[in-house]
Amino acid sequence: MSSRRRNKFTPAESEKHFVNMAEWIAMESKAEILRMEERRKIQNTSDAEKSGETILDLVVTDHVHGLGGHQLVTFMRRNETLSMPWHRLRVGSPVVVSPYREPGKSESGVVSRKKHDSIQVALDRWPNADRYRIDLSADEVTRQRQLAAIMTAKDARGRLGALRSVMMGEKIPCFSDRKFDLHFHTDLNDSQKLAVEFALSAEDVAIIHGPPGTGKTTTVVELIVQAIGRDDKVLACAPSNTAVDNLLERLIDARQRVVRIGHPARVAERLRDYSLDGLVDQHDNMPVIKDMMREADAIFRKSEKWTRAKRERGERQEMKREAKRLQADARMLERQAINSILDQADVICATTTFNPDLLGDRRFDLAVVDEACQSTEPGCWVPLLRADRLILAGDHQQLPPTVLSTEAGRQGFAKSLMERQLEVHGDQISRMLNVQYRMHRDIMTFSSDQFYHGGLIAHRTVVEHTLPELESVIPNEFTEKIVTFVDTAGAGWDEELEPNGLSKRNPQEAECVLKKVQLLLDSGLPGEDIAVIAPYAAQVRLLRDQCRHRGVEIDTVDGFQGREKEAVVITLVRSNNKNEIGFLADRRRMNVALTRARRRLIVIGDSATLGGDEFYRSFIDYVESVGGYSTVWQEL
Repeated sequence: MSSRRRNKFTPAESEKHFVNMAEWIAMESKAEILRMEERRKIQNTSDAEKSGETILDLVVTDHVHGLGGHQLVTFMRRNETLSMPWHRLRVGSPVVVSPYREPGKSESGVVSRKKHDSIQVALDRWPNADRYRIDLSADEVTRQRQLAAIMTAKDARGRLGALRSVMMGEKIPCFSDRKFDLHFHTDLNDSQKLAVEFALSAEDVAIIHGPPGTGKTTTVVELIVQAIGRDDKVLACAPSNTAVDNLLERLIDARQRVVRIGHPARVAERLRDYSLDGLVDQHDNMPVIKDMMREADAIFRKSEKWTRAKRERGERQEMKREAKRLQADARMLERQAINSILDQADVICATTTFNPDLLGDRRFDLAVVDEACQSTEPGCWVPLLRADRLILAGDHQQLPPTVLSTEAGRQGFAKSLMERQLEVHGDQISRMLNVQYRMHRDIMTFSSDQFYHGGLIAHRTVVEHTLPELESVIPNEFTEKIVTFVDTAGAGWDEELEPNGLSKRNPQEAECVLKKVQLLLDSGLPGEDIAVIAPYAAQVRLLRDQCRHRGVEIDTVDGFQGREKEAVVITLVRSNNKNEIGFLADRRRMNVALTRARRRLIVIGDSATLGGDEFYRSFIDYVESVGGYSTVWQEL
């Protein structure tokens, strides 16, 4: 079986594409460095924190030793009555910790945990100050790994060269005609089974297309288990640490021999025993290694210690040589432990930009990249260098890769490898999952029609589920509705720029959002089951400042990718007499927002501003067709 080619590359165009990717990486690096420099110039608290990439005026409240010799330092606001501001610092984010308004040395670290009132950072050295600021840091190491990968792939021969030719459309991807008698380990639906069988038949590359709520990761894990059953060694990757940990946890539950590589602070705490650092720490060699390292340190200290007695000539140098020999022997034993652990693993989990030195010259029969559409193309080439076959899983109708350089994005950096493979080879290399297990039919249908040719089916367990079916929820007219659009047209609820900022907010709309949240809470729905999504960071900040219910989660669209809640309230913010909707025009981003709710979806916006866009006009028409349209006048 073969796929029909669409945008075939010539060899010259293929080489140019790799050169372009290298240029885009450089452009992205420059854009991030410039943005960081501008942010560091801002000292005023109210302005500096608006980017979501800086937290100011912090103090250390706790400190423990973590895996890999890192210091795990917990920071809180100096004013303990204040919660942490809204920020984009996720677990695994690279950061810089610096003295706040004091001269002093900055320390690089990684966010290892975050709560509503604190943030924990893994650092190599203890920061020396009374007050601190934390800034998101440029991740140049990741970019260098991506650059090295695409430069290697550009000139590759052998199997990697053949895969590159397929990826560029110079060759047609091949699929085996062999029929597999599969015993599935998970209760899959027909579309999931077909996707697994199809992916196993791929000799080069295949795609598992997973729209919202269709069990994509469940399908990917089943694929990996089936591949291991065929004696394949598997490299399982995703662009984010959260997505990798999700894969890891599912594979642990499936009782596979799995190892997670990467910085231990980037691994969820509950899973760190399965990280390489955690497994090495439990290895039989470790007591000996630690004794040797302690002895080497003691010898080093002794060689530097002043003594009244005259030393023999060369004694100090010999002591240092002995300490270095002990350290070298300890590192050799540690490397043996690492190799033993990796050799015994059937599947290794990592982010797409893992440290290649950890794996030595290991190769894998299969590389799987989950959430592939959230990775820029160079990121996917890092695991591809190691594999004979590649499976990409994701949804090109949801969030694209995050790109800071507008020009690089315009030229093609914002297009994932998965999306480009669909352009090059067509849908014949892809299988779509079509049964979704999240949304009520009325929440699902608009997204299905707009993005998936009407191909989604709501599973019988969710097709008509409602809030009152939950034990704590009171049945009433408000909770029994499924989809509502609250039209603010004519109310004079105009958008505004945040003071001293560039992000937009809508105070009256925010007030309406909080009233809807209160109605949900008063109806018995726990705050933990409610999400508020805003497309603009200024609106998120405003809502967080005004919302008194800590359990209610308020964030941007990006913060809810891959997530779900029983009820979701979306504030669209834009309301102006120019019909300008800004980046609301990114329909894929809106697809994510509209598909997070399980049983209740409430959208608040100005139809006069939004109705000029065909997508939003269609959405409003759809909501009206299911009896969910109302105006702000009816709501007052």
